[in-house]
Amino acid sequence: MRNLFTATALTTLAAFAVPAFAQEAPQAAQQEDQQTAADDGLGDIVVTAQKRSENVQSVPIAISAVGSAFLESRGVDSIDKLGAIAPNVKIERAPSSKTISQISIRGSVTINPAITWEPAVGLYLDGVYIAKAQGSIFDVADLERVEVLRGPQGTLYGRNALAGAVNLVTKKPSGELGGLAEVTYGSFNEWKFRGVLDLPQMGILSAKISGQYRRRDGLINVVPNPVAGVPAARASSMTEADTIRNGSLMVQLRAEFSDAITADYTYDYTKSDQTPPFSQLLAVNRNRDPRDIFDPAGPGYAYGGAFFPLDKYTNATRVTTASIDAPAYEMSRSYGHALTLTADLGAATLKSITAYRNLKWSDGLDLDGSPLPVAFTQRITTYDAWSQELQLTGTAFSDRLSYVLGAFYFNENAATDNPQTYFGGGTDLDSRYGAKTQAFALYAQTDYKITDALKLTLGARYTHEKKDVTRFFKVNVDAASNIFSPVVVANIPYGVVPAAKYNDFSPAATLSYEFTPDINGYVRFAKGFKSGGFNGETNVFVAPTAACPTGATELCDPYKPEKVDSYEIGLKTRLLDNHVILNVAAFRDEHKDIQLSIFTASTGAASVVRNAAAARIQGLEFETVLRPTDTITINGSLAILDAMYKSYIDGGLDVSKNRAFPHAPKITASAGIDWKVLAGDWGKLNLYADVSHVSNYYSFPYALTASAASDQVARTTQSPGRTIVNLRATISQIPVGAATLDVSAFVRNLTKESAPSNFIDFGPGFGGLLLGYFPDPRTFGITAGIKF
Repeated sequence: MRNLFTATALTTLAAFAVPAFAQEAPQAAQQEDQQTAADDGLGDIVVTAQKRSENVQSVPIAISAVGSAFLESRGVDSIDKLGAIAPNVKIERAPSSKTISQISIRGSVTINPAITWEPAVGLYLDGVYIAKAQGSIFDVADLERVEVLRGPQGTLYGRNALAGAVNLVTKKPSGELGGLAEVTYGSFNEWKFRGVLDLPQMGILSAKISGQYRRRDGLINVVPNPVAGVPAARASSMTEADTIRNGSLMVQLRAEFSDAITADYTYDYTKSDQTPPFSQLLAVNRNRDPRDIFDPAGPGYAYGGAFFPLDKYTNATRVTTASIDAPAYEMSRSYGHALTLTADLGAATLKSITAYRNLKWSDGLDLDGSPLPVAFTQRITTYDAWSQELQLTGTAFSDRLSYVLGAFYFNENAATDNPQTYFGGGTDLDSRYGAKTQAFALYAQTDYKITDALKLTLGARYTHEKKDVTRFFKVNVDAASNIFSPVVVANIPYGVVPAAKYNDFSPAATLSYEFTPDINGYVRFAKGFKSGGFNGETNVFVAPTAACPTGATELCDPYKPEKVDSYEIGLKTRLLDNHVILNVAAFRDEHKDIQLSIFTASTGAASVVRNAAAARIQGLEFETVLRPTDTITINGSLAILDAMYKSYIDGGLDVSKNRAFPHAPKITASAGIDWKVLAGDWGKLNLYADVSHVSNYYSFPYALTASAASDQVARTTQSPGRTIVNLRATISQIPVGAATLDVSAFVRNLTKESAPSNFIDFGPGFGGLLLGYFPDPRTFGITAGIKF
């Protein structure tokens, strides 16, 4: 790893330091109010969303936060289980993957998970930026809280926090002996083992180790189904699909060099080796183009003078048994090192966060959902990133002014090999691409109390970044004789295409007013920035010109950054002696140069990228926590979203009235109840029930109505939405000597929600193949754990 800030350096900086800085709740006046929330992990939670500790109800932005009690009671240990904790937040697994996230906040999302693309939502683990969607679904065994910030967070979080940010905050070493050991068994022979060991402080050092391992049999039984007359293109020994085999480990060390200087080191490791979700063939040959590359009889596979149609393998409802011809797999290995050094300088606190992350990720996919050798693709990715951030936080003028000053440096290298084979090897593509990014930013934010009730927050961030790209593309085609004639279409090393450089200034301004100690209102303006760049997977190549010597038009003309102007008004309240928390936010976002990924399946599985659209997205968000009695806590949220293109240029025409807005459901809602049924010397009985609803939504920005029968249309990849019900019963704190035992029984997806949640649409130029991906079926399980 590169140069780290050393403890010696910070010791020098803190030579004049006074008592240590710690992330603690506000003082005694709020501690009593927060005690009930601490019991269930809801409501008044202390967050660090603005780089300092504040009660979530006092932060003048739209933020949702849940604590460890809530997370443990729901079994939440990764981001794909977080979709119901905040309004206007939808978290999906990307099609054909269990380790790639697709996070949408307030209608903004990045659909394409290619390693050269940037997400619309910033993801952070203990302040360290997780920059890519690939490998972003990973387990964390011991979370302290999760913070979801909605709306642009460019000032403090920077590039690619256009839609918002998600903070995963882990529990730190306590310096006292403690821990837990937990085992879960559930449907489909699922086993999960979780452990945490917090060691007693030894001198200046405290340490904690946590981790878990999970395995589950497949949701789909794979059975042999050889097709007579078709040779096996790829031998497959698969007997099941959509399995789980993953494990994670985290080692945390804390060194307290003095009352003023603390060092926190974290090493995290995650590995998955499993089979991906089944690519179920929903339909083929929809509105077939007469120029279809398949046999005129319809999509399928031609071999030896015979034709084998694909339509016999379609099924519009979830299947439990399938036959495929390819050894589908998904493997992910990621690790990270992070060193956070904190020095209390008296009126200010200096923090250094140095991090390195490394990812190796790969998958192999049968993208026709059949035993015919029609489409098989692989993605083999390597990635590493190094970042350094400095923060100075403090107060001045008798605490009327609070400030955050910061500098951030980021460097990443990414590469993907993407071999693709179609029609039994008749078409073979050697596709490779990579990108390098360097980014630097300076930022500042100040809060000034104009009066005791009125506060003005001003912030700004300047970002400079530079991107480089490499592309190799070779095509082998000769289906008739299987004698390949390789054609190298592109061989573009780094440095051939001029680097893309971007500068951005993202200001923010908030005016907040404390009507009473329990009622706070705010108005906010913020700009957001999502980085531009190169479409590394482009398959669009034309004859070289003076302006574009490589012929790679999407590389010669990189797509521009996407930007947003966001306007928001909000009200946060604590009512009836803290028995009711009700928060309301209304927003209007003006987007321009929206980055749209259009999947074309032209010369292989790839997309084109367009800055085609401007849009207006507006909505309302309601959140509440109700405590009608000491034994019942009810939480709920409701979001209403209205997304509309203001312009969408396609082929020189404005088609904004005829394009779908992807992953932008009009309604999202959730509700939950925690019921403390009984308590005694024997322990406690709690019941939990949660329901989440997502209305119908489109998956791709295709046409709403087709001008030609063969056009791709959005309705084919429209999900009807879903309503998921989860239940859990827990008997906790059962005395077992000096330890306590917890036992839980749970059911997930009680009502057997089975509508597709994501899709891949190959379009009419590839036989109209439509693939669907479904939520997990109803499952049951039991968890037993001991805490000491």
